[in-house]
Amino acid sequence: MTIRNLEFMSRPRSVAVIGASDREGSVGGVVLRNIIEGGFEGAIYPVNPKYREVMGRACYASAADLPEAPDLAVIVTPPPTVPGVVAELGARGVKAAVVITAGLNDKNGLRQKMLDAARPHTLRLLGPNTVGLMIPPLKLNAGFAHMAAAAGDIALLSQSGAIATSLIDWAAGRGIGFSHIVSLGDMADVDVADYIDMLAGDGKTRAIMLYLESVPHPRKFMSAARAASRIKPVIAIKPGRHEQAAKAAATHTGALSGADRVVDAALRRAGILRVNGLAELFDAVEIVARFPPLNRVRVGIVTNGGGAGVLAVDQLIDIGGALAELSNETIATLNKGLPPTWSHANPVDIIGDAPAERYGAALKAVAADRNVDAVLVLNCPTGLASPMDAARGVAAVVDKVGNGGRIGGKPVLACWLGEHTAEPARKVLREAGIATFETPAEAAGAIGYLDGWSKAQAALSQVPASGSADIAGRIDEVRAIFRGAAAEGRTILTEPEAKSVLAAYDVTVP
Repeated sequence: MTIRNLEFMSRPRSVAVIGASDREGSVGGVVLRNIIEGGFEGAIYPVNPKYREVMGRACYASAADLPEAPDLAVIVTPPPTVPGVVAELGARGVKAAVVITAGLNDKNGLRQKMLDAARPHTLRLLGPNTVGLMIPPLKLNAGFAHMAAAAGDIALLSQSGAIATSLIDWAAGRGIGFSHIVSLGDMADVDVADYIDMLAGDGKTRAIMLYLESVPHPRKFMSAARAASRIKPVIAIKPGRHEQAAKAAATHTGALSGADRVVDAALRRAGILRVNGLAELFDAVEIVARFPPLNRVRVGIVTNGGGAGVLAVDQLIDIGGALAELSNETIATLNKGLPPTWSHANPVDIIGDAPAERYGAALKAVAADRNVDAVLVLNCPTGLASPMDAARGVAAVVDKVGNGGRIGGKPVLACWLGEHTAEPARKVLREAGIATFETPAEAAGAIGYLDGWSKAQAALSQVPASGSADIAGRIDEVRAIFRGAAAEGRTILTEPEAKSVLAAYDVTVP
């Protein structure tokens, strides 16, 4: 694992497009236009021997003719030319390149020729077969994505270019910005572990999202992921949970996806939160990047509608969550501030006419309970009280320090049901730093992410107890097997012997 020269890829001050073109619809034309129209403020160099000028800029015949060695090159030339282009770039002093071109593989030998051309110059390669690279804080869109992403503090590493562009589109509608968007492609050189390692030390990246169809170099990946997870949240989608999907992933990426139980255990051991779908990814990022891990997640619910509270409880239990049991002290406090008809239990139903002050008082009382680790507050629109006022009442009692969205350090999640009257209220909640969801199912799912991430973080720091009985195994049986092999002068166990050793440590064997 190495991040050598990745700074040229992650913070370039100049970019060359090898294969730049004026031809409408060409990849070279789209890439160059994206870089120019994205507003990249560094030098931009088109390179193509067919042109003297492209898009109003001087065009150079080859890398050797460039006035300087650019920090980053983007290669969009035909496959057979790529190894030669890489060699020219390396000789010119270029240290990083994005190879958008597809069709360089082991079968035709071009992949290895490309790597051989780069190695003498320590030129790092992203790709081949990639949509490209986007660094929104630098206004750099070095690829053929259909739109630029907003700047933010979330990094996306994707093994699928199509998923990367889809997430860019999705994020735009949700007001989410990125620090880096990297389409990893075939990962001939720079792979997911290298980029995770680099992003772990990037002060402008708050959380890392992964879309992985395979896990190349597992030991290297685990080392990078475990280091990064100690510093910032890492959230992953890893498809291939079922056999048919795993086969589809293999045909797409050319790599086996691995047994899902093994992958799941490895991600959890690395402190990574795994989610199953794209829609869940941003909700998970919002939650785990906002709150620290919890030892346990017992939830207190405040609602102005009993039905919404019951629905939330069902969905909380579905995800393995826990409903907090309110203390007698909390019940007494709520009795003083709520109408006699309140539910007298968790969920705390504060009745449909609840004004802002009632919301605030109930929320503070529930959050103060020693049995409550997180609070979910819900609102159903009624003709008796304003959802907007209720949102303001909640916003008024959350902590005004740190990341917001907490009371007494405990996470507060909100769900305002509906659309017409709910959306303006959600905006008030979001501005107060409160994680906000449209349905009880989404809110319960977010609590599940917080719980899952907390457990993953616990697994990350867990080590076996020294000399504990659960790992000692049946040591006498094991010693007898090894002594028998040694007595025969063997340094390798037979298959039955090896399985007997594993079984002595309660490892399942066929």
